[in-house]
Amino acid sequence: MSQLATIGRIVHYKLSDTDVAIIRDRRISTRTSGNSVAAGDVFPAIVIRRWGDTLESSIQLQVFLDGNDTFWATSVSEGDGERQWSWPPRV
Repeated sequence: MSQLATIGRIVHYKLSDTDVAIIRDRRISTRTSGNSVAAGDVFPAIVIRRWGDTLESSIQLQVFLDGNDTFWATSVSEGDGERQWSWPPRV
């Protein structure tokens, strides 16, 4: 059973091809460094805002990349696919 992803919680975010293109273009234009990114890569993200109070509500995320930059992921839904968030597995 899933829980609401409330503000401040850490989740996992899976990059899409579009995300990767945005990140690469921004890194080039701002001369920001970071390790390579690819569609399907998963990074930690913090929940910045919820758009509703149901499990299906979209959220806004600040994604922490492997470098000195972040990625703003907007209106993201929960799931296992690209451009979706999921809870970190418990180990």
